[in-house]
Amino acid sequence: MRAERGVMPRRVLLIDDVPSLLGGDPGVDLCDVSAETAAWTPAVRERLSARAVDLVVPVAHANLSAAIDLFGWLAGNPIGVPVLAVLPPDGEVMRAAAAAVDDFIVTPLRPGELRQRIARLIGAEADGGAAMAAAHENLTRELALTGLVGSHPAFLRTLAQIPVVARSPSPILITGETGTGKELCARAIHHVSSRRHLPFIAVDCAALPEHLFESEMFGHARGAFTDAHRDQKGLVALAGDGTLFLDEVDSLPVTAQSKLLRLLQERTYRPVGSERFMSTGVKIVAACNQDLERLVREKTFRSDLFFRLNVLRLNLVPLRERKSDIPLLARHFLATLASEHGTARRTLAPAALASLVDCDWPGNVRELYNVLQRAVVFCAAPQIAHADLFDAAPATAPAAAAAGSENFRAARAQAVAAFERDYVTEMLRRAAGNVTHAARLAGKDRRVFGRLMKRHNVPRDPG
Repeated sequence: MRAERGVMPRRVLLIDDVPSLLGGDPGVDLCDVSAETAAWTPAVRERLSARAVDLVVPVAHANLSAAIDLFGWLAGNPIGVPVLAVLPPDGEVMRAAAAAVDDFIVTPLRPGELRQRIARLIGAEADGGAAMAAAHENLTRELALTGLVGSHPAFLRTLAQIPVVARSPSPILITGETGTGKELCARAIHHVSSRRHLPFIAVDCAALPEHLFESEMFGHARGAFTDAHRDQKGLVALAGDGTLFLDEVDSLPVTAQSKLLRLLQERTYRPVGSERFMSTGVKIVAACNQDLERLVREKTFRSDLFFRLNVLRLNLVPLRERKSDIPLLARHFLATLASEHGTARRTLAPAALASLVDCDWPGNVRELYNVLQRAVVFCAAPQIAHADLFDAAPATAPAAAAAGSENFRAARAQAVAAFERDYVTEMLRRAAGNVTHAARLAGKDRRVFGRLMKRHNVPRDPG
């Protein structure tokens, strides 16, 4: 980096095979290694021992396993200078970096971003560590995006919009088919916003009975109805000035929509049975998997509520439109499942991976995760074969889509029901009938898991 007037020159050690990353800056000491085969750790050791540097910038370019090894070494061997990593949008690499670096940037880089980060980190000594603290804060916020895995251009465009919309107090509408990750996107919006230290309350609008909507959302006063023995806060009050996520907002009946509209218009609400109106600064993030414009035309969704919600809009493309991300997602899910289940990480046989890429995935990312989760549970071999995947979920196999003339929706519903029933049964078996433990293994809320048990008539002790 070029030195500012009155500031000591700084030396940056850049580790990559892309010498033009900083435009040939004379303040950059390039450690030119091959991203395909480089042993990054020895390269860093050799260069650090050869001369003093003020900042190390490793770039995870092509060989991601080498980058993970480097970050593992850095985590156990503090080098005494800040480390700024440049990473692809890969959750595994980002988590490895989080334990070892002071800051990181996710590619693609925005103009001037790398220089700004470098200037902030190498200026940390002069401002008493405030810049380093800011870098750590930024790292924490960017980690919220690690669950959103993919490199498809359409997906990356949405990913880049998340920090932008998170800065605005305006409502956000997330659209996309079932299973595309709308709640994950909403949580990322919350965690990269200034509200990240405040509550995030998720509301499953489809599960709220119409006669309970007002009480659940806005709370009630004592004596408002039978059994209302005390004041009760609603979900809006519990969210406070945090984020209220309204999932499947398109499922709300018209009467509930009118009550939600008042909240959005006036930023006030009245608990059931109360004479007082309450004000709120909550941020509304809504999600839907249907075409709201069509529902407005059909007069099943209020146009005024649609216009209030449709201020900032993010659309998550279906998995069939970003099939190049399936290998990335599969690797990410297998790593996550290995950690959750306490098992060795499984790999996918080439034929199995090809079959995954070949599927249309009507259930999108969630369906892909469920198929891999079931395969990890039932496959004893270290490598998951094609049969392990599609014996676990036959309706997902490409051949199943062409077989027979059964109605698509009915076939999908039958396959999902069979998977849910078998999966709930397996989780209960592993938890020895303990519903709370089974729900934790499944990553589900206990009440949601209980509803799945009831829906599929699964006994507490499946035997």
